[in-house]
Amino acid sequence: MLMSTDTNDNNILHIGFDDTDSTLGKCTTHLAFKVTTYLYKKNVKFLDYPLLIRLNPNIPWKTRGNGAVCLRIMTKDNNNENIIDFIKNELEKNSEIGKGANPGLVCLQSKEIPDEIKEFHRLAMFDILSKQKATKLAQKYNLKCFSFGNGQGLVGAIAAIGCLLNSDHTFEILTYRKIKNCGTLRTIDPVNVIRLHNKTFPSTFNSYDYIHKRVLILPHGPDPVFCGIRGEDPQILHNSLKILEIKEDLAGYMIYRSNQGTGMHLQNELKLSMIKSFTSGYVNCVIVTNPQIIQGGHVLFTVEDQLKNMCLAVVYEPTGLTKIASQLHIGDQIVIGFGVRKATAKHPKVLNIEYIFIQQLAQIYNTVNPLCINCKKRMKSEGKNKGYQCKKCKKIDKNCKKVRLIKTRLIKEGLYIPTLKAHRHLTKPFHRYGKEKIKFFEFGNVELYPKWFERFR
Repeated sequence: MLMSTDTNDNNILHIGFDDTDSTLGKCTTHLAFKVTTYLYKKNVKFLDYPLLIRLNPNIPWKTRGNGAVCLRIMTKDNNNENIIDFIKNELEKNSEIGKGANPGLVCLQSKEIPDEIKEFHRLAMFDILSKQKATKLAQKYNLKCFSFGNGQGLVGAIAAIGCLLNSDHTFEILTYRKIKNCGTLRTIDPVNVIRLHNKTFPSTFNSYDYIHKRVLILPHGPDPVFCGIRGEDPQILHNSLKILEIKEDLAGYMIYRSNQGTGMHLQNELKLSMIKSFTSGYVNCVIVTNPQIIQGGHVLFTVEDQLKNMCLAVVYEPTGLTKIASQLHIGDQIVIGFGVRKATAKHPKVLNIEYIFIQQLAQIYNTVNPLCINCKKRMKSEGKNKGYQCKKCKKIDKNCKKVRLIKTRLIKEGLYIPTLKAHRHLTKPFHRYGKEKIKFFEFGNVELYPKWFERFR
C-alpha cells in the first residue's frame, strides 16, 4: 500500500525501543510484534516497514545481536498519548528488568529527523555512546523518553530513530511462537531449509550452511522467535514460509527492513593512533611482522597504517580466515575490518579481524645456490667464502654467489570474509558485494508489501 505524502509534524510518530531482552528470554522484536498488533487495531498508517537496526556488535554489555527497533507511523489526530502509554506499559511488562535488561523507549513527533539524531545513529554503529549523551539529545529535541533499570536502552532507541536506512538494506521475516511453546525445542525439517536455499538464493541468504551441514534460521535461546529468514525482497521472504512447511502452531510473523548483512559497522575508517576499546571500523595498512600461529590455531601479526602507527591484529580460528592470514607476509598491503579488543594487564589492544581485503602482495624471494654454467644443476657450497662446486661435472667456481628467486604466492589479491558459521548479524555476505541497494527510501512514500504483517488466531 502506498502511503500518502500529505503529512505534517503533529501526526507523524517515530517510536524507538531497545534492550528488553536478556540471556534468559524476551525479545525486542517480539515487543515490536505486539505493538504492531495494537497499532493495526488503531488503523494507523505505517510509513515504513518496522526497522530492525543492529548497532555496534562489539559493545560488551549487549545481549545477542544488539538490535533496536523503530516504528514510523502516521496517526489520525495529534494526540498520541494513548499509543505512547500503551507502548510504555508493554515495554515494562515485556522486558527482563532485573535480569540484565535495561529497556528504553523514545518517541519523536515530527516529520523530519534532526541531523544530530541521525549523527547519533551513525556513531552508534561503531562507537560507544553514553546514556548521558542520549538524555541530553532527548531534552534538546523534546523527545518523550521512558526507561527502566539503568536506562542504557535509551541509546539504542534514539539510534534506531536516527537510522533512515535510505541506502543499502536487507529484509528479514521473523516468525513468533505462542508463549506456551517458548523454551521448548524448535523443530524444522532440514530438507525444507535446503529446498528454501536452492529455490531462493541469493534473494534469501544465510539460511543453510552446506560446509558444516547446519540450519541457520533457528535461534537457540528461550526467546519467542521461532525462525528468521533474511533476504532482499519481502514477497520472496513471505513465500519462503510455505517452502519451510512449519508444523508448529505460530502466533504470527512480521517483515522488517534492516541493516543486517550490510557491513554498516565497518564503514568508518579509523586511525590506529586513536582507536578505542570496543569500537569498530576499517583501516588501510601494511603488514610489518610475519604472521604467527598461536595456541588454538589463531593467527597474530602487526600492521602499520599510513601514519606509521602500529597495532597487533588477530584472526581467530573459527572465522575460517586463518589459512589466508597465515600466508600473509611483511610488506603486503591490506584493508582490514575489525573490532577493537580491550587491553588487559598482560596484553595491549588488539584488532579482532572480521574481513581481509588484500590490495597488493609483496614480492617474496627464496635464496638458493647458483646454477652450474655447464650442467644447469644447483651447485654445492664448498664452505664459507670458498665458492661452489657442481656435484655432476665437478666444476668449481670460487666467485659465484647465492641468487634470489621470486617465490610464488599461494594466495591472491582480493576479498576474504569469514566462513558462514562465523557471520555476525551485520556481516555482509560475499554475494552482496557490488550488489548493494542504492534506492533512496523515504518514509511516507514507501510501498509496503501487503502481507508484511500477520497475527494468527
